[in-house]
Amino acid sequence: MPLPSNPLRKLGFLTIGLFDRDNPGRGHASTLEIIELGERLGFDSAWVRHRHLQYGISSPVAVLAAATQRTSRIELGTAVIPVGWENPLRLAEDLATVDILSAGRLNPGVSVGPPMHYEQVKHALYPDTGDVESFDYDRVERLLDFVRGKPATDFSGIEGFEVFSDRVQPHSPGLGRRMWYGGASLRSAQWAGEHGMNFLTSSVVKAEEAEDFAEVQLSHVRAFRAHHPDGDRARVSQGLVVIPTDSASPEQRAKYEEYARQRLPRTATPQGPARMMFAPDLVGTADQIAERLYSQVAFREVDEVAFALPFTFDHADYVQILTDIATRLGPALGWRPAV
Repeated sequence: MPLPSNPLRKLGFLTIGLFDRDNPGRGHASTLEIIELGERLGFDSAWVRHRHLQYGISSPVAVLAAATQRTSRIELGTAVIPVGWENPLRLAEDLATVDILSAGRLNPGVSVGPPMHYEQVKHALYPDTGDVESFDYDRVERLLDFVRGKPATDFSGIEGFEVFSDRVQPHSPGLGRRMWYGGASLRSAQWAGEHGMNFLTSSVVKAEEAEDFAEVQLSHVRAFRAHHPDGDRARVSQGLVVIPTDSASPEQRAKYEEYARQRLPRTATPQGPARMMFAPDLVGTADQIAERLYSQVAFREVDEVAFALPFTFDHADYVQILTDIATRLGPALGWRPAV
């Protein structure tokens, strides 16, 4: 197996937090238990996906607020919050509050673009302004300004018995350096770098200049760092779906292999008008997955990962997968658990 030029420095995982619509509490509790397990296993970070009008976590900031009270060390992230659904000022208040509760462990990831199925949802989301709302990068820029402490109003001072601030409160000074952008295009990578964000790249990219997934992803990583003030030291985290089977039962292995088989056809060619490319899910032993990762030029360019858990598995499956990632795959990638 090839050896990495640099050992993996940070190991994280990402979950969608699925739940049964008739018993949503169990799914949310499962997500919190998985985050607690991740801390015990030594993971550096746990990330929560964002799903609106679906049976997955719709409010990751609220879930992570709960996680701050169950954990003490692991970093907590969102991958990602689509800011088209959000008011940047209110979101900045929520993020700062959770960062304070976590003692500086929050890593908010965001993205731009109109909400999914916007024509069907805009009258509920923006009944008076749906046709004039901007869903471009300026929405994230407003969020960054508020998080980083720029004034939100020209009024401050004392009015009666109340004291008012001209910037978002609470203010968490380090949060602005822990803002991440989830990007799948060259333009997004460049914009995130120019605005001093960190960069999340996942198992989905746009086939803009090539049709080789790893080559496209590599171009995004390099473009991001070329435009970032920190250059090659700018933080990038890669999020592929990996499913180690070292301690899996025969039934689990069969389930995992069938899951990957069903999703494999979408990885063959760019999909849809946006020409989205998907990376194959990696199923196998830790050593097999490590070898496949090291064969990818984009993986060799990063030293942080947040491996994505499959969408539709059971709690016991996630326990097995996370345990194998922490105890077998991570060490095979040169990673050491946090203590």
